[in-house]
Amino acid sequence: MIRKITNILKIVTICMAALSIPALLILNAAQARRYSDLRTEVIKLEEKQADLIEENKKLITDISLLSSADRIERIASEELGMRKADSNEIIRVEMRGKGESGK
Repeated sequence: MIRKITNILKIVTICMAALSIPALLILNAAQARRYSDLRTEVIKLEEKQADLIEENKKLITDISLLSSADRIERIASEELGMRKADSNEIIRVEMRGKGESGK
């Protein structure tokens, strides 16, 4: 009787080992597929990041060009008819808070 149980346990163990090999291969294939998908996604994200960095560089260049003092002065004088104020036209106004005295 004990010999029969031992033989059954051996057979069950061999069957479990035999079935675990295909199961491990299937898991390995699933992991390889997942890795491949993630790798593809990382490559796409890196490409998108590079594009965004280039676009950001262009936008920074555009901002610096559009905010240059020479450009603003040209638009003010040519398009808006403005001019620089003379020193006698400038009036300074000081604002003091409630708790401050004029000392």
